[in-house]
Amino acid sequence: MSEKVQQLLGRMHNELADTKPSSIRAFDQEASAIPGVIKLTLGEPDFNTPEHIKQAAIKSIENNHSHYPQSAGTPGLRAAAANFLDKKYNLNYTADNILVTVGATEAIATAVMAVTNPGDEIIVPTPIWPMYISILKAHGVVPVFINTAEEDFVLSFEKLKATLDEHGDKVKAVVLNFPSNPTGVTYRRADTKAIADVLADRDVFVIADEIYSELTYGEKHVSVAEYLPEQTILINGVSKSHAMTGWRIGIIAAQADIQKELFKMHQFTVTTATYNAQDAAEEAFTNGFEDGLEMCKDYQKRGEFVYEQMTSFGFTATKPQGAFYSFCKIPESWNIGDWDFCRQLLAEQKVAVVAGSPFGPGGEGYIRISYASSMENLQEAMVRIGKFVDAHFKTAANA
Repeated sequence: MSEKVQQLLGRMHNELADTKPSSIRAFDQEASAIPGVIKLTLGEPDFNTPEHIKQAAIKSIENNHSHYPQSAGTPGLRAAAANFLDKKYNLNYTADNILVTVGATEAIATAVMAVTNPGDEIIVPTPIWPMYISILKAHGVVPVFINTAEEDFVLSFEKLKATLDEHGDKVKAVVLNFPSNPTGVTYRRADTKAIADVLADRDVFVIADEIYSELTYGEKHVSVAEYLPEQTILINGVSKSHAMTGWRIGIIAAQADIQKELFKMHQFTVTTATYNAQDAAEEAFTNGFEDGLEMCKDYQKRGEFVYEQMTSFGFTATKPQGAFYSFCKIPESWNIGDWDFCRQLLAEQKVAVVAGSPFGPGGEGYIRISYASSMENLQEAMVRIGKFVDAHFKTAANA
């Protein structure tokens, strides 16, 4: 590195020096280079985008939708998204409440940047998707972690109230992500209402990441926006519900006056999302109301299989409730760290899962398995994990 480059690096954003690239992505890339590997690493649906959605994108291109769409999103998509949220979750949104983003990740960054100043605090229940932690820190926002591991990974209203009382006006927002990445846990109506009751009388935003809302097992998803419509900045999209991760279409739903402020941050960051991808998402929200149901049934079967297998090996895990992740605790008697476990499993059995540590407090000592993979892959992966456990931890597991 030249002296000039070194000097210039020292003049960049202060927080970037301590912000590391995703360890999960790095591990996935490392695993991808191994022949015969079974990757259960990323939150990537193994289903293809439904045919009617693909045809809508083709028609969009044929109609020369290759120019700039409106920055907030096409009117058709915004109306379709509002209708979808209303019909599915009783949220009473209109197109004026919807902002179309480049995936849910941009939605998160837009929300964080719009509601905070450097030094402000955001409450973050953990374990949580590591991107939240990095986005907050990169923008000079202080994450206030609440470890939910002892409450079966559901934020308790008691802990939330105590944290809000302790930190006072410094807190600008609370992040809620359910169904959860990485735990696969979701919040039931009683859980959601209890949290809403704590927040209702406080001038605090709720950044509600509900991207997995269509993938719940048992009870129907209940959005926190049903209880806190004025305070909630709701994040959703088509990536998980319609197997459209690569299309990069997310949405933010919020009260119209708040949405106008969010829009400014979005417009000056990305201008707008891709036109033909928006047309495809409009089709998904309009004529794909039930597209996620068959996927959801399949995910539930896979999740139950993984749960049964992993617990039989000696891991502790929560029964699948939503999304497509199993968060499994390594028995302490095995005396191995989560990353060491993952690296050794990859080297010896060619199975890639990710460590729990990157997901924040409460994630240490866990591994996350993404069961967004075929049952055939999952069955073979479980055979290999069983062999790995037998080879190294059988005595400890039976102790």
